[in-house]
Amino acid sequence: MTPTVQIAFDAADPHALARFWAAALGYEVEDHTALIENLLAAGHLTADEVLSDGDRKSFRDVTTCRGPGPRVFVQRVPEPKTAKNRVHLDLQVGPEAAQAEVDRLVGLGAEVLWTTSDRGPVTVTLRDPEGNEFCVS
Repeated sequence: MTPTVQIAFDAADPHALARFWAAALGYEVEDHTALIENLLAAGHLTADEVLSDGDRKSFRDVTTCRGPGPRVFVQRVPEPKTAKNRVHLDLQVGPEAAQAEVDRLVGLGAEVLWTTSDRGPVTVTLRDPEGNEFCVS
């Protein structure tokens, strides 16, 4: 059996970080309204565990986004990020598109950390709004 891959991020604000990664990856934030309404009706969730945005409901402390690649799962944690990631995403767009992609991601809230070419192609390391490093090449 081949496992399905899901990428999980810890965050102080899971909904903002999921919106960032959905925009960065061309994904959509998943709508959990039907599931949440069923869990509320069954008494498995309380209203305090749910966020409402118009007709759409979300779990307060977790959210997800989905697209053509692995699903992204974002969960609230109480502690801030304090060290370099042990795992990070590499967004490979090709040398001719890399700068435009970096500019687009900065416009979404990413911050450029450094640029290197020590392992071959020019690679820009950025950090997302929660401080997680990722690369564009």
